[in-house]
Amino acid sequence: MFDIDRWIEIWVTITRNKTRSLLTCFGVFWGILMLVILLGSGRGMKNGVLGNFEGFATNSVFFYADRTSEPYKGFNKGRWWSMRNRDIESIRHNVDAIENLSPIIWGARGEKNIVFGQITGTFGVKGVMPGFFQIETQEIHYGRLLNDIDTQEKRKVCLIGTKVNETLFRNENPCGKYIRVNGLYYQIVGVIKARSSNINIGGRSEESVFLPFTTLQQTQNQGDLFHFMAVSVERGFPVQAVIDEITAILKTQNEIAPTDPQAVGVANLAAQFAMFEMLFTGIDILVWLVGMGTLLAGIIGVSNIMMVTVRERTKEIGVRRALGAKPFNIISQVMSESLLLTALAGLMGLSLGVFLLDLVSRLLAAQPSEGEGRFFTNPEVNIQTAVAATVVLLFSGLLAGLIPAWRAMQIKAIDAIREE
Repeated sequence: MFDIDRWIEIWVTITRNKTRSLLTCFGVFWGILMLVILLGSGRGMKNGVLGNFEGFATNSVFFYADRTSEPYKGFNKGRWWSMRNRDIESIRHNVDAIENLSPIIWGARGEKNIVFGQITGTFGVKGVMPGFFQIETQEIHYGRLLNDIDTQEKRKVCLIGTKVNETLFRNENPCGKYIRVNGLYYQIVGVIKARSSNINIGGRSEESVFLPFTTLQQTQNQGDLFHFMAVSVERGFPVQAVIDEITAILKTQNEIAPTDPQAVGVANLAAQFAMFEMLFTGIDILVWLVGMGTLLAGIIGVSNIMMVTVRERTKEIGVRRALGAKPFNIISQVMSESLLLTALAGLMGLSLGVFLLDLVSRLLAAQPSEGEGRFFTNPEVNIQTAVAATVVLLFSGLLAGLIPAWRAMQIKAIDAIREE
């Protein structure tokens, strides 16, 4: 049952020596404040770096054709080759772990290659399949994305980026209108902008025009060739195993030596994201070690001052023992005093740390950042971390009072009364 008189007595004891209590509190206050700020800063760095890739599939891999580095089946070393439509079908039928797949073909990018009426602009042109938009996800400002029917029927439709829309249509809804792309007319079905601000495939989406893959392949007389292939792997499957399977298929179908390390180029974005995750896990561990070290210094200070307090109250403790106080009463009073000091200082440090992080987050959010990637944003301490810090704090408070409480319990009544 909660004993209010006992806690009032503990509070009176603490306030008896304000200077000592303040010194005790400061060490714990500073320790927990540093821990919270370090944890929040680590989270802010993680949010900033990974936020630049938000909206881009973290389980994606990209393939492209490169020159061969080994002779094979009568072909000389240094041969150029190209991926073909048959490779797509073979990969889809033989690799089970593929989530999304899109071949990509680049359209000619000449000066003023995009035209609407008397307005012209120079922008990138990409031919893609619908799976592309699951790898590099887009914000849809108007209309819709390209779909499977557009690809199958080789429709002359297109998506335009927001910058293209701004140049040609002054940001009005252009859906249903026709633009000329490299001399041919296409109907606009949507306006898009990539969610990721710092990573893209072959140019920024807002400065590009997207056509159905089969349409652009036909209008550019590319036959069945394409330039690039984007693949995302289903969650839970090893990415490297999928890369090995796809690489083997491409080599087999295009007469490339199985041991050729150069002919099939691979950009493994999934490995880069895994590296980032490991990096930030290491930073979190380091921050906890540094923060706990700082907090430990404060706890040691609490323990030392409590030892001094017990020494000064030797006679008082002896009198209480002589009047029948049980060892538990002595231990609980000392540990309660230590816990109260630690909890008060720690919770003030935790509150101030959260306030400072929120202030920094608001200041960063108020700064314009369009077109620039941020590497530090939204520093925060989530509820799980705050609870963990509070548990560590309370445990540390009990630990700090353990040795002084044990010392107080060892005081004999007769020796304490004789103490001068």
